[in-house]
Amino acid sequence: MPDALLIPASLHWLAPDDPVPPHIADWLGEIGSMTRRFEQHCREVTVQPVQEGFISRAHLRPEEAAALPDSPRYWLREIVLLGDGVPWLLGRTLIPEETLTGPDRALVDLGTVPLGRYLFGGAALTRDYIHFGLTKGDSGLPGEGGTASWVRRSRLRLSGKPLLLTELFLADAPVYRAPQPTHQEGR
Repeated sequence: MPDALLIPASLHWLAPDDPVPPHIADWLGEIGSMTRRFEQHCREVTVQPVQEGFISRAHLRPEEAAALPDSPRYWLREIVLLGDGVPWLLGRTLIPEETLTGPDRALVDLGTVPLGRYLFGGAALTRDYIHFGLTKGDSGLPGEGGTASWVRRSRLRLSGKPLLLTELFLADAPVYRAPQPTHQEGR
């Protein structure tokens, strides 16, 4: 199975102290289910699978290989997540075959079910980290000469077993909407 190009291989990952607008950081730093967060902004969240299947370690990107243990095969799932039919997010999930044991074997059969519905439906989930990043604009630099999109990468653990999730927020996603001012009485 060839490497799909839903999420560009060349991303600019930020250092922990790099500035991120507060309303963007609030979204990117979401520790709960992104699916649930999106559901607060639409009537229906749906998933369109683009590619699902096992790949070898040779098909991992260097930073993905560094974040995951050696395994003969990895389950790759690439999807488009939509809010009311509008594409909001591109998702790329990589799961070492050793993670797919017991009830977690169901991860290979999610189809149109959002990953968050599975992951956050149980109590055995932990998150090692969330990294923030940007796609590169036309000039090759984030935000210059083209529109950059925000992206985040998380290493999660199901019952202590790792998986890697990369999420790219598309232009129509609610993450880019200006925060609503709060109404104060007397003004």
